[in-house]
Amino acid sequence: LSIFGDHSDVMATRMTGFAMLSSASVQEAHDMALISQAATLRSRIPFLHFFDGFRTSHEVSKISLIPDEHIRAMIDDELVFAHRQRALNPDRPVIRGTAQNPDVYFQGRETVNPYYAATPGIVQELMDQLGQLTGRPYRLFDYYGAPDAERVIVLMGSGAQTAIETTQYLAEQGEKVGIIQVRLYRPFSTEHLLAAMPASTKAVAVLDRTKEPGANGEPLYQDVLTSLLESLNEGRLGEMPKLIGGRYGLSSKEFTPAMVKAIYDELAKEKPKNHFTIGIFDDLTQSSLEFDPSFTLQEEGMTQALFFGLGADGTVGANKNSIKIIGENTDMYAQGYFVYDSKKSGSQTVSHLRFGKRPIRRPYLVQEADFVACHKFNFTEKVDMLKYAKPGATFLLNSPYSPEEVWDQLPLPMQEALIDKELKFYVIDASKVARDTGMGSRINTIMQTCFFALSGVLPRDEAIAQIKKAIEKTYFKKGKAVIEQNFKAVDHALDHLHEVSIPGKASSTIGIAEVVPARAPEFVREVTARMMKGEGDQLPVSMIPADGTYPSGTTKWEKRNIADVVPVWEPDLCIQCGNCSFVCPHSVIRAKFYHKDLLAEAPEGFPSARINARGFPETRYTLQVYLEDCTGCTLCVEACPAVSLTEPDLKAINMRDKEPVLEQEKKNVQFFETLPMNDRSKVDFAAVRGAQFL
Repeated sequence: LSIFGDHSDVMATRMTGFAMLSSASVQEAHDMALISQAATLRSRIPFLHFFDGFRTSHEVSKISLIPDEHIRAMIDDELVFAHRQRALNPDRPVIRGTAQNPDVYFQGRETVNPYYAATPGIVQELMDQLGQLTGRPYRLFDYYGAPDAERVIVLMGSGAQTAIETTQYLAEQGEKVGIIQVRLYRPFSTEHLLAAMPASTKAVAVLDRTKEPGANGEPLYQDVLTSLLESLNEGRLGEMPKLIGGRYGLSSKEFTPAMVKAIYDELAKEKPKNHFTIGIFDDLTQSSLEFDPSFTLQEEGMTQALFFGLGADGTVGANKNSIKIIGENTDMYAQGYFVYDSKKSGSQTVSHLRFGKRPIRRPYLVQEADFVACHKFNFTEKVDMLKYAKPGATFLLNSPYSPEEVWDQLPLPMQEALIDKELKFYVIDASKVARDTGMGSRINTIMQTCFFALSGVLPRDEAIAQIKKAIEKTYFKKGKAVIEQNFKAVDHALDHLHEVSIPGKASSTIGIAEVVPARAPEFVREVTARMMKGEGDQLPVSMIPADGTYPSGTTKWEKRNIADVVPVWEPDLCIQCGNCSFVCPHSVIRAKFYHKDLLAEAPEGFPSARINARGFPETRYTLQVYLEDCTGCTLCVEACPAVSLTEPDLKAINMRDKEPVLEQEKKNVQFFETLPMNDRSKVDFAAVRGAQFL
C-alpha cells in the first residue's frame, strides 16, 4: 500500500467507459478541469480528469486563472439544460440500469460506439477554443523536441514536464530526441498519436507510472503498441519503429532529467532493453537502467531553496506563504513542493522552493540549492543536508549555540562541506526567540523573516511588510493576540540573526550519528536504518521483502530525539497513579516494580521510590522516561495530580531542557530494560494505576 502518487489507481478504472483526461501541472489541472466539463456535456461521455497525487495535487505554483467570461464562453447553456433534462425525474418517468437478457444486451453495448468515436474530436475542438481564449493551446498528444527526432518518449502526467524540459535541452545540443505527452488517454486516438509522432522516428520508449504483474506490458505501452501495429497493418504507418516500455515513478519515486537522458541513451542502442525500470536499482531481475545523478539542468535567474523542518513547527505553512508573497508581489514565477514522511506532527519535513523569471517546469525535488535552512539543530547529526547546497550558497541554522560556540558543535562532514563549498553560514536561536515572544515551539515566521533577509528575493522592508500581511490573513480567525505574537517574532528575528566566521580547517570530533545501535537486528541495521537516514531510494530490490512482510516492533530502534524540553520524574513527589503513562501517546513513560537488590547494578543517579502498595515488601518502583522518543507534547505534566506543597509549580513530573539530562537518561534506559518484566498476576489492570505496568 502507498498513499503517494502514481497511476496504479487510475489505471484500474480504464475499463469503466469513462473518458480519461490527464494533466501534468498545476496550470494544466486548472485548464483541463474546464475542458473536461465542457467535453462531457458535448460528448455525453463521463470524464475522469486526473493528475498526479502529491506531486501535482500538493504543489503550490503561480498560474494564470481563466477569467469567468472565458468559462462562460466554453460552457453551452443549452447543453447544460439538456443534461439536466436527462436526469431521473418523477415528472418524466423512465427506467435506467435495466437487467437485460442475451437477446438484446450485446446490441445495446454497441450503441455507444458513435459517442466514443466522436469524443477525441470534441476534446480537441475545445482545446483549440481554450487556446484561442487564453493563449495556452493544447493537443490530445502534444509533441516537444527536435522536428526530425529519431528517439521519442511517450508518457503522461507530471513526469512529462521533466521529460519536456530535458528533451528541449538535449535537442538544443543537437540530439534528435522528442517527447509525446498524452493528455486524452481514453478514448485512445490512434489518429492523433500518429499525427504527433515525427515521420523520422526510429525508436520509441513508452513510460508507465504503474505496474501490472503478469501482463505482457503496462497499459500505455500496450495502447501505443497496438496503435502502431494496427496502423502498420492498415498501411497508415510506413515502418514500425523499435518500441520498448518502462516503469518509473511508482509511489512518487523521483523522476529526474538524469533519468530522461538515460532512457534516450538506451533508445540509441541497437537492442534497447524492453520492460525496463528507471529510478531504482533492480539487482534481482536486472530490469533497471543506470543513470548519472550528476546530470542536472541549470537555469539562469532561478533561485532554489531547501528547508528542513519538524512537523507542526510551522515551516511548511510559512513556506507556502513565502511562495504566495513572491508570486503575488513580483513578476517572478514560484513553485513549492513539500515532502513529509508518514508520521504526523514531529516528523521531518523538507520544503522545496523555486523562484524564477520563467514558468517553472520542474516536478522533481531540488537537487542544487542556493539556500539551505535547517530548522532543527539535531538534524545536523542525522541528515547530510549540505550535499544539496551549491558552491557559494547560504546556510541558515536554528541553533541553541552562539555564533562563537556553534562551529565546535557541528559534525565533521558539515564543517568540511561549509569549507569546501565556501558557503555563507548564519545562525539564529529561533527557539529562544519563539519562547520569548510567546510563540511556543512555532519558529516559522522567525525563520521565514531570516530567509527573506538573506536570500534577497525581495527588499528586506518590503518582505517584512508582506510577511505581516500574510500573518494577518493566515491567523485572522485565531484572534488579535496571536497576530501580535507573530508580529513581535518577526520584529525580533533579525536582531538575533548572526553570521558565523568559517575557519579554514575542519576540527570537529563529532560524526554523523548512527541511527540504530549495533545490537539491532540485521534487517533493522541494513534496511530500516537506511530508510530512517533518508537513504531508502538507494536500497536495491533484493533488500525489500517480496511479500510485504516486515518485522514488528521496529519503532523501538528509531530514536528521533526531536523534543527540546522533556519530562523529568520527581520520585519523592510521585503518588504512582499511572496517569502520565496512561496519557502518553508515544509510550515514552513506562513503569516497573522490582526487588530492591537489583539496584546494585544500577548506574549512578538512577531514580527509584518505594512502591506505594501493600503486599510488595522490599520492592522499588521506577517511572522511566524514554527521552529520545518524546515529542514534548506536555500531556504527562497536565495529567499529573501530584503537586509540591512548598512549590506550587513543581509536580511529580515536569518539563525540563533535554540536553543536561539526556546522557544520564540514556544510561538509565539501558539499565531499566534489564529489569524483569512486571509480574502481571499481581496487578489489577482494570484501573489506570495498574495499566501502567502492562
